[in-house]
Amino acid sequence: MSAPEVNNSLKEASLETLRSILSANQEVRKAGESQVQALEVTEGFGIYLTEIILDVKYQLPIRQLATVLLKQYIDCHWWKLCEEKFRPPETLPEAKSLIRDLLPRALSDSNSKIRSGAAHAISAIAQWDWPEEWPTLFTTLMMYLTQGSQDSLQGSMCVLLEITHNVDDKQMPQVVPVILPEVYKIFSDSTRYSVRMRSQAIQIFTNLTEAVCSAGEYNKGLVKELLGPSLLPFTEALVKHLQEPDGPTSDVGLKTSIVKALTVLVKHVPKQLSQWLLQILPTVWNTLTHSAHVYVACVVNETEESDEQVDLDGEVISFENLVSSIFEFVHALVETPRFRSAVRDGISQIIYYIILFMQITEEQVATWTASPDRFVEDESEDSFSYSVRLAAQDVLLALRQEFEDEACSGLCEAVTRHLQEAEVMHTQGSNNFWWKVVEASLLSLGVVKDLLESQQKENQLPLDIVVILQSSLDQHNRMAASPFLLGRCLWAASRFANFLPATLLNRYIQATVEALQPHQNVILRITAVRAVWGFCEHLKESQNTAMLTPMLPMITESLLNLAILFSHEVLSLVLETLAMVLAVDKNFTATCESKVCPLTIALFLKHNSDPVIVELAQDIFRELSQNEACLGPLQHRLVPTLVSILQSPPDKVPSGLHGVALDVVETLVRASKPPLSDALMQTFPCAVRSALTSDDPTIVQNGGECLRAFVSVSPDQVAAYRDSEGHTGLYFIIQVVLNLLNPTVNESSSAFVGRLVSTLFNRAGSHLGDSVDLILRGVLSKLQGSSSLVAAQSLIMVYAHLIHAQMEAVLDFLSSVPGPKGQSALHFVLHQWCSRQHVFSGAYETKVSSIALAKLLHHGVTMNDSRITEITITIEDDSALTDGDGCIRTRSQRGALQYRVKEISILVKILKLLIYELSNCLESAMAFADDDDENDTDGEQSVEGMRENAGALLSSQLLDDEDKLDDLKDDDPDAQHDPNSVINLQQYLTEFLRSFSSQSYFPSGFLPHLNSQEKQVLNLIGIHQL
Repeated sequence: MSAPEVNNSLKEASLETLRSILSANQEVRKAGESQVQALEVTEGFGIYLTEIILDVKYQLPIRQLATVLLKQYIDCHWWKLCEEKFRPPETLPEAKSLIRDLLPRALSDSNSKIRSGAAHAISAIAQWDWPEEWPTLFTTLMMYLTQGSQDSLQGSMCVLLEITHNVDDKQMPQVVPVILPEVYKIFSDSTRYSVRMRSQAIQIFTNLTEAVCSAGEYNKGLVKELLGPSLLPFTEALVKHLQEPDGPTSDVGLKTSIVKALTVLVKHVPKQLSQWLLQILPTVWNTLTHSAHVYVACVVNETEESDEQVDLDGEVISFENLVSSIFEFVHALVETPRFRSAVRDGISQIIYYIILFMQITEEQVATWTASPDRFVEDESEDSFSYSVRLAAQDVLLALRQEFEDEACSGLCEAVTRHLQEAEVMHTQGSNNFWWKVVEASLLSLGVVKDLLESQQKENQLPLDIVVILQSSLDQHNRMAASPFLLGRCLWAASRFANFLPATLLNRYIQATVEALQPHQNVILRITAVRAVWGFCEHLKESQNTAMLTPMLPMITESLLNLAILFSHEVLSLVLETLAMVLAVDKNFTATCESKVCPLTIALFLKHNSDPVIVELAQDIFRELSQNEACLGPLQHRLVPTLVSILQSPPDKVPSGLHGVALDVVETLVRASKPPLSDALMQTFPCAVRSALTSDDPTIVQNGGECLRAFVSVSPDQVAAYRDSEGHTGLYFIIQVVLNLLNPTVNESSSAFVGRLVSTLFNRAGSHLGDSVDLILRGVLSKLQGSSSLVAAQSLIMVYAHLIHAQMEAVLDFLSSVPGPKGQSALHFVLHQWCSRQHVFSGAYETKVSSIALAKLLHHGVTMNDSRITEITITIEDDSALTDGDGCIRTRSQRGALQYRVKEISILVKILKLLIYELSNCLESAMAFADDDDENDTDGEQSVEGMRENAGALLSSQLLDDEDKLDDLKDDDPDAQHDPNSVINLQQYLTEFLRSFSSQSYFPSGFLPHLNSQEKQVLNLIGIHQL
């Protein structure tokens, strides 16, 4: 068979495959899908698909399917360096060239779906080939744009819309000045071009503006050069067309594109845009107010129908997209110092409309009523779902963050107005949806609870929340209002429990208990669960749990009933609240353990693959463990189950259950006081066996952490433990440690072995004898082959802890053991430590490591310890970052440099690291200070201002607190018990560096090696004359 015949045969096979995929017969369709996989590895498959797309003799569905398959083919076979999707073979250069020549013709096809499909395929190719391998593409697109038919114009616009996302700084000078005038013509001519095409023109302008402004961060003249000629006419046109009412020349989609374009201009060119502010803001506000009324009528209450529009790909243009774009515009104004005052001046009106957008829609009412899990998920503070309701809350929080006093007064005005209007609507019977705005108003108050509380304490709150909640309880119960509103009243009362007088608080708690009962609406019951959590939290903090105690039996019974009925999201909420209830009164908790514990164990086993429910079950186990009256019964019920799981072969239990069981054992051990019960000690050999014999990284890691808990809580019991052969508990833990330190063991399994070693040394060091040397050699060996930062940090921390506890001993050991390259192990460890310190994670680990380095530096210098002073390290020469005049080079200038390196003492390197850690502390401290001065329109801070801020922070009460400037408290119990955890790192480093810099050896031995940035940090803490 000749080559042309083979090609024709393959093309016919491709056509037949397309017909099969479109078949109504499932078997034929599956066969066709399988045949595609065979055809796509042939040389001409992409060409055949392109030819089919272009040939109008084939039916439209065949051609459309060909565009889809061609796009998939390009994604998988076009470029072998596309690691994410590439499957061999790569398309041959000859085939690529032919496809690039043929495919643009489809952009002028009479069918919009063919044009759109071809545009997507062309854009996918352009991502790799344009402009180097496809220099004619842009010329072709511009020809279609300026000289072609309406069809080819639309096709080229589709491609430009996609490829302008990825224009780089080399292409910009050739592309931007050519495209922008043309898309401006299209956008501004509403008589010749359709709304959809004009909307695309705005999107192309937006894409290019963002690209140019991003590049302009490193090339200051680029924005003015490329965007300058277009900004004025485009801004005028954007404002003009945003004012147009919906009709043939304007709709929701066009307005959405306009608002997005204005948002980009606000963010990136505020200075140029400021002259237009007086024209832009009224227009956007009018759009906001009009959108609010349309949204309430068409989406919230569904009393009117909106005209659905579709884009060029046939997708429905959602009205919610316009609302979201307006919210993003408000965010941009708030984040831009130059425009914040405009938001502040109209904040009451803005919040009024934000609350309208926070109302529950009819669709949400139906969805949440049918799916309580969805209700919990969507209304959670940590929800990943998107809705206009949640987006409106985000805007309110942004306003609260930026304008505290104004946001508070504006919110109070808006809520008062809404409640008055709702009362009128309800009284007149003119609107059955009056309750929605009341619910949204209560929600808005709860969202900014902390702000209202602070204003209340200062007697500056212009709203009587007690009166609102009093009337809500009386009126809405009497009116049998929506369960969504009744539930929101309970939730709001729990949020503001500290505002309520005792009588009203007690009434609300009673109402909440009543709302939990089985005969109530499920939405009301779930919201009452949230309210229970809030009331418990407040009454515990205020040490006034007596009010709640009589209600606890009914509350607990109701929560247990809900836990049986529901799963997933609702169950998670119930378990979280149950753990809070159990912490209220230990005497009551002891009476209900017999009900709570069996159910929690059953749920733990049933949902063992759900990490959220497992963690919440552990919270309940932990709470019961901390109650002496519950500890024995809990262990009696739970430990046999855990032992049974851990003793079972992995293939006999659900996947992952072994690891979860070890996690629960750790929880029980950590929550217990020594001596551990006999029942709990039965789990010890099970944990050892799991850690030693499993090849599952999760089981091995959890087993190690579980054993660390045993050593930490009751090291004497572990030392006294004996198996039938006389081996001690410490013997087994040492075996686990040595196994985890084995270089052949996967690093993911041994990521936290350093924690186990440190705890073992700290809590049971006196029992270890010669094993200490063996373990430390294992740590060295593991560190040598470690590639993971987490694992390396864990191992380095072993030596950091030892320097705190036994500096001389660890220096003696490391100096006497050879390292991997012939130098001492001390040389190796310090090199590893100093090269990774700056990327360590965790506030506690960073603190312990930094203080250890400071002690090591002090020891090395004051004792002139040659074991340390003779070690050097290679670093980048800082002088390579400056030019001949001492000025810092730009990023582009640095890219052309061949960096120089130099050798310095390891002690100098340690000093540099300590200064670096101090700079991080100062940066964190400044984040706690006041926000940027609004008068500083560029959002930058002078060095002098930094110095003043740093000085204020260093002398403030912040340094007297328990490390407020650390990232977060460490969750690890061993870390919490370490005296180092309460040291304020900023204060420690400040005092250390001040003292160190005053010594005689500093000016000659260290100062010459510091760069200008490091000297500036020292200057910030009062070390001058550098």
